[in-house]
Amino acid sequence: MKRVAIIAAALAAAGLTDAGGAPARAQGAAAAKEVTVALIAPLSGPWAREGQLMQMGADMAIDEINDKGGIAALGGAKMKLVVADAGDTTEKAKNAAQRLLAQEPDLVGGAGAWLSSFTLAVTEVTERAQIPWLTLSYSDAITGRGYKYVFQTSPTANRMAEEMIPTVLKLADSAGAKKLQNVGIIMDNTASNVSFVKPLHEGALDPYGLKLTVDQVFTPPLSDATPLVQKLRSNRPDMLLMLSSNVPDDSMLLQKLAEFGMPVGKLPTIGAGAHLGVPELRKVTDAELLEGLLFTTGNWSLNHEDELIARFKKRTGEPWLTQDSICAYGDMWIFKAALEKVGAADHIKVAEALHTMEITDGPAAEAFPGPVKFDANGRRSGAPVVIAQWQKGEAVSVYPTDRALAKAVWPTGN
Repeated sequence: MKRVAIIAAALAAAGLTDAGGAPARAQGAAAAKEVTVALIAPLSGPWAREGQLMQMGADMAIDEINDKGGIAALGGAKMKLVVADAGDTTEKAKNAAQRLLAQEPDLVGGAGAWLSSFTLAVTEVTERAQIPWLTLSYSDAITGRGYKYVFQTSPTANRMAEEMIPTVLKLADSAGAKKLQNVGIIMDNTASNVSFVKPLHEGALDPYGLKLTVDQVFTPPLSDATPLVQKLRSNRPDMLLMLSSNVPDDSMLLQKLAEFGMPVGKLPTIGAGAHLGVPELRKVTDAELLEGLLFTTGNWSLNHEDELIARFKKRTGEPWLTQDSICAYGDMWIFKAALEKVGAADHIKVAEALHTMEITDGPAAEAFPGPVKFDANGRRSGAPVVIAQWQKGEAVSVYPTDRALAKAVWPTGN
């Protein structure tokens, strides 16, 4: 009843209700000729490239699902994808979600909105409407609010940080690097990065004998990286955590680090987020400034996905398959699996299925490393942290080592 009230109010404002004030919507499997799912992604502003990659993955999945007969449990109903632009602010993202709900009363679920700050805003809207929402965003707060209709397919930022530290130290040790003692952080204040550094500020570095000597925060977009890098040069840590969130800021920081004599090859640099591995970054940054850059991510091309990678590259012309595309692709297949299980185009039943089902094979399982199963909070159980690295002009997975496409290389200092 709560969702009906919300939708009725939105439809009334938009003039989309019938004479009796009730939304005109199909009910049940018998009436479902199309099943509508949504994608909210930034398609304008500094995160537009990531949104474009998400839409590529979602479109590919929808086409494959429909080409293979649609939703069998609904008599072959086709899946329909509606896309909304999250823009470049949390307010725009929230407004996009509100408009989407008003315009699509039959929506059974959705995915997005890439940047954790956007996802936090969007899911406030979708949760009230009881729309199941899948997201690749990392912030712990997304699934830490007690919501019942939000499902996080990536490991949380907090967990990424905790697993990244020992993994990177083992990599450095195996490469014969000197013992790392000091760590520097340059980060923006977006929600995912705030979650990422929280355990580091609360003692996660202590067991490894690491000391945080530089800790700087900026608000994106970055206008001038000089003050940040000047302070870094003054303290000269053994390793840098570069926690930006968009390609222009990534490129500016890498160029400024090189200008001040601290390129990735001399100052081991680790980032967080798929934006650090998009092909667009290679277009705006000299290749030598990227070589060796490591970054944690929720998903990436892995060694069991050859056919999927080949299909995506042929369809889109993209040089490799990133987290943004593969997660959006997998999200659509997760919704298909839930719809097949419940046999109804019903958002409440789809959410219930997502809480109870476990997907161990098929395209949804192929798209995500490990089985797809969500815990009571909506976090994917056992979602592994993935680390990728720029090697010879391409961003390739290097961890987990048993699934990676390449072996990680520690910067030599040359």
